[in-house]
Amino acid sequence: MKKLTTAWLQQLPLQELQTVTPVSGGDINEAYQLTTKSGARYFLKVQPGRGKAFFDHEVEGLNLIGQVATVPTVIASGEIETDGYLILQWIETGNGNQFELGKMVANVHQQQEQRFGLDHDFRLGRFPKVNQWQSNWATFFIQQRLQPLAQLAQQKGRWNQTRSAALTLIMQQLQAYAATHVIKPSLLHGDLWAGNALFNHQHQPLLIDPDVYYGDREFDLGITTVFGGFTAAFYSGYQSVYPCRPGVEARLPWYRFYYVLMHVVLFGESYGTYLDQISSNLLNEGRQ
Repeated sequence: MKKLTTAWLQQLPLQELQTVTPVSGGDINEAYQLTTKSGARYFLKVQPGRGKAFFDHEVEGLNLIGQVATVPTVIASGEIETDGYLILQWIETGNGNQFELGKMVANVHQQQEQRFGLDHDFRLGRFPKVNQWQSNWATFFIQQRLQPLAQLAQQKGRWNQTRSAALTLIMQQLQAYAATHVIKPSLLHGDLWAGNALFNHQHQPLLIDPDVYYGDREFDLGITTVFGGFTAAFYSGYQSVYPCRPGVEARLPWYRFYYVLMHVVLFGESYGTYLDQISSNLLNEGRQ
């Protein structure tokens, strides 16, 4: 972990900084709780050597989602000695109603564009993402998400025949579905696992750590099913605001496959058994 020197910390746009405490901040960023002499608390993310641009995408995502949902308040972002940083208001977490969380996610998905993608790429992460606009969801998801990720898996030796067959089937099913159904480009959180959906001490739901673009809203819903943490009340709340098209359960495995494959690429074969299970289930369903 980077040692934040006094000289480094003095360049932050905060007055009378008193304590700096390392905290959990995910797999990518270094994270700290900051307190000032006045008692104010902040959440600081640092990306050593990556510059200000690293957090620009997250700030844009918080701003976009924050138009219709509760997100952490952005205090400042910038660069100190080539290190990118992002300061957010500290969130005192609590518990809350998952029905309300589902309604909030549905409100986000009702923010829509004319095409799929975003007005800029995000190439600074461990899986660079091309967000070039596309008029067809299948084209976007296959060419700019699935295939590049599968190529990385192959390069790392984390690929096999079952995964390859499942990928081929997903592409065929997705293309057939997109050819016969209207898929609207919804604002996506982009990384909606349970760790990125919180409740504050006032029991309000919040969304954190977005990786936004405009895509099929079922992508976000598929991710919610990967590691658990979302209850039946969440999906009831979602459906009460923005009901899904019938047959959604058969489509969510496309997105589960992608998200677990990403974990295999980033973190290794500890996720491989899960990916192969998803792949086998897809192939078995496809044969019926």
